[in-house]
Amino acid sequence: MKRVVILGRGGSGKSTLAARLGAITGLSVIELDEHFWRAGLEPTPPDQWAAVQDELVRAEAWIMDGDLGPYDVPGVRLQAADTVILLDLSFWRCAWRAVRRSSERADFWWWVWAYRRRSRPLLLAVIATHAGDATLHVIRNPRALRRFTAQVAAGRTPERP
Repeated sequence: MKRVVILGRGGSGKSTLAARLGAITGLSVIELDEHFWRAGLEPTPPDQWAAVQDELVRAEAWIMDGDLGPYDVPGVRLQAADTVILLDLSFWRCAWRAVRRSSERADFWWWVWAYRRRSRPLLLAVIATHAGDATLHVIRNPRALRRFTAQVAAGRTPERP
């Protein structure tokens, strides 16, 4: 586990997990939101976003956390990943976390609401296409997430749920 991509709907805990795994493993954490969003929350155009990711994945080891929904071009980082973690927590859990975190735009809420029906199937197809050699962990609840991080902390290879 040296090149880790963490994906999931807004409010699923991607950044929290990335920070936790970074502390456990010593890998650097790259928060993709910091590289993607421009002033005024303008998204980076897809071709430029792919080029930015191409630079980011050149490092030897990293944890990249971020799922930018319909704006994303995840293939670049997925091709470089050896581990992909998909946080597939319930809408209600994610919505509650997002509300507590900050106010969000309407397009964010539409993405969170429609994630399982629209984004998740597309994302799984992109993972299958671009990260076929990577180990995929789909984590569906907080208990599975605690078990996963405990296994990493203990130096064991996490079991695939």
